[in-house]
Amino acid sequence: MSYPPQSGGWHDPSQPSSPPADPTLPMGGNPIPTQPTSANPYAGMQSSDPYATPAYPTGDPYAPGGYPPAYPAYGPPPTRTNGMAIAALALSLIGITSCITAPIGAILGHVALKQIRERGEQGEGMAKAGIIIGWILTALMVLFIAAIVVAAIADSSSSY
Repeated sequence: MSYPPQSGGWHDPSQPSSPPADPTLPMGGNPIPTQPTSANPYAGMQSSDPYATPAYPTGDPYAPGGYPPAYPAYGPPPTRTNGMAIAALALSLIGITSCITAPIGAILGHVALKQIRERGEQGEGMAKAGIIIGWILTALMVLFIAAIVVAAIADSSSSY
């Protein structure tokens, strides 16, 4: 049983004396580990960054030895869209009213498809839509002009 120290600053010789506390140790007397004691090299280390990711052992503990992880990490998909594909679709749609931009949109769509395949960009659907709409509107425009020409020839060949 330990008694509080006597007043007056003297020590009772009948009580066992304890060595003075080491000032380098934290309260409780246990030293802070400075070297990792396990296979994890980050064990015992603390980060002053509150947003730091805690250090966990790497690898899948349930994967059988010698096999790669079940889900490999892939980079994000490319987010750049081909500008010519956008222009092809826009010109093909404007061709509904102007008729002259539809074939330009279809040709730009073909060029955009080639660029998309070479560069790995996005926008393949827009390029295909520009091609389809552009050629359909071009064909309709050609049929309309042919019908006007036939009507004009038929009207001029009629007898008065």
